[in-house]
Amino acid sequence: MNIYVGNLASSVTDDELRQTFEEYGEVSSATVLKDRYTGESRGFGFVEMQSKSEAIEAIKQVDGKEMNGKRLIVNEARPRQDNRGGKRRKGGGGGGSRGRGHGGRW
Repeated sequence: MNIYVGNLASSVTDDELRQTFEEYGEVSSATVLKDRYTGESRGFGFVEMQSKSEAIEAIKQVDGKEMNGKRLIVNEARPRQDNRGGKRRKGGGGGGSRGRGHGGRW
């Protein structure tokens, strides 16, 4: 089960996140998301646990818990939506100078 963990302090590491959830069961992965340009924490992460019952217990126990001075927001992660899909415009965008400099006539 994939778990969303929000309101993370910028100092929280993947290992600290993993340790917090290991108290409640086996953790497959724990990742704090980082900004791709600055490398700084984005303030949230994800924890993957194999057992759904352990994950549900972990969510109940960790939600609202304080970690590095911030209260965590923990819930089941929603499936990722790919925002890159959908309709794409083809061609250049550009607009140009229609009507400019020609007195509004073509």
